[in-house]
Amino acid sequence: MDHLKIKSFGPIAEADVKFGDLTILVGPQASGKSIFLQLFKLLIDKYHIRQILGEYSFSWGKDPDKLLDAYFGEGMSKIWKDDASVQLDGKSISKSFILPKSGRYEGLEENVFYIPAQRILSVADGRPKNFREWENSTPYVLRQFSETIRQMLQNGMGKLDSIFPIATRLKEPLQQSFSSSIFHGGKVVFEERNGQKKLMMHIDGMSVPFITWSAGQKEFMPLLLGFYWLYPPVKGAKKTNVQYVILEEPEMGLHPEAIKSVILQVIDLLSRDYKVIISTHSPVLLEFAWAFNYMKQADTTDTAWLELFDIKGTWSAKKIFHNIAKNKTINTYFFDRENNKVITKNISSLDAGSEDSGISDWGGLTGFASKASDLVSKIVSL
Repeated sequence: MDHLKIKSFGPIAEADVKFGDLTILVGPQASGKSIFLQLFKLLIDKYHIRQILGEYSFSWGKDPDKLLDAYFGEGMSKIWKDDASVQLDGKSISKSFILPKSGRYEGLEENVFYIPAQRILSVADGRPKNFREWENSTPYVLRQFSETIRQMLQNGMGKLDSIFPIATRLKEPLQQSFSSSIFHGGKVVFEERNGQKKLMMHIDGMSVPFITWSAGQKEFMPLLLGFYWLYPPVKGAKKTNVQYVILEEPEMGLHPEAIKSVILQVIDLLSRDYKVIISTHSPVLLEFAWAFNYMKQADTTDTAWLELFDIKGTWSAKKIFHNIAKNKTINTYFFDRENNKVITKNISSLDAGSEDSGISDWGGLTGFASKASDLVSKIVSL
């Protein structure tokens, strides 16, 4: 499950991605990143996905297009074109692979946990929607994520008096970072209002409903709930069946300082041996990858990592970074759209001096800043 290669799939003419411990995907809107990631999950979790859809009375008979519509969203089955080529770890896969076969199914557990870009919709009114509340046009990954955090809040959080902070779910440096950069000392609870339990924030003597939170706080909350699901309430534990975690645009609505806090959380996921795949439009994620490469080459000490993230050198903090740079890898890919065709490019070197603009401009994320700098330099020199 380390190499996905596809051709003629949706808007993607050709994509060839080898996954590292952390894989970062960049590219303009509608360049196929989400389709690529959803396909990756479908290829790995097909048995689990069919089981869940069956539990909610979806039927597809012998028509793979019906199952693809149920997964990608109504009307989306045509993205798997007749001339499409799909290879996972060198094995060619046809569209019919998703149909049930006779015999007992194995591997019904979920191996890829997917936190989608539209996650805020799952808690839009302060409570997670259940699977059946969504329209058929909604991608499976959003419906399933919403259902997962709904069940966790109702059944898996115990008798805790708050949703944030929770000492048993996050390490102290992570809690402090989120509190400082996102919640600003606020306490998040899941309490009953008018017969329904909803997310509220207690801050400055007020009880603030979810709808009035800042955009960044609202965007971050379902992301945080996804992190909670990945962290069983046992010190240092992980979901044993989950190998990959997909985070779509984790930076949405967040200030760069808060994005830095999310990166710290990603590092902790890596320290627990999750493999993480991120799609992003934020240069901050690429700045981290660039720094990681240089710090790894320099065999940097834990102290430098602590300095990068402005956290104190406690034992708990050092444990987050222990052996990360030595043992983990980061791969970065650019989904480059030209002439209405998308082709991926490996830009993992992030070499600002490269003659390849896709690499030097970090997949277009630094292109405007570079042009602005060149223009200002030219004006100053006149």
